[in-house]
Amino acid sequence: MPTTTAAQRRAAEAAGYDAYLAQCPARQLLDRIGDKWTSLVVNALADGPQRYSDLRRRLAGVSEKMLTQTLRALERDGLLTRTVTVTVPARVDYELTALGQDLLPLMQAIKAWAESHMPQVLAARAAHDGGSGGASE
Repeated sequence: MPTTTAAQRRAAEAAGYDAYLAQCPARQLLDRIGDKWTSLVVNALADGPQRYSDLRRRLAGVSEKMLTQTLRALERDGLLTRTVTVTVPARVDYELTALGQDLLPLMQAIKAWAESHMPQVLAARAAHDGGSGGASE
């Protein structure tokens, strides 16, 4: 068996990912980045590090539990870092990693698309809901 370099092994492993397969790790990552709170947290961190309390204020409607879960998951996936500064009270800052910065333009584009296309989406919803007459399909 020929010897392969680490780069060749990584390329071969990456070629094996298929998000259409139920057990593929890429599907789990798509679940993570497709989550609304993930999208909003990544976008909120675009301007640099932020404290937990600043993120909580900025993300209207997020519960403490959901924000904490989202931040932990993003840290686990390598998309952000958590830095604790020893003060009274302790200061905790969150910042995108290089991997998170790489994801940022995609998240910004999705957010911008959603915001700019809401009139069309609302019109489509109204047409659908009004046109269905309440009949089930």
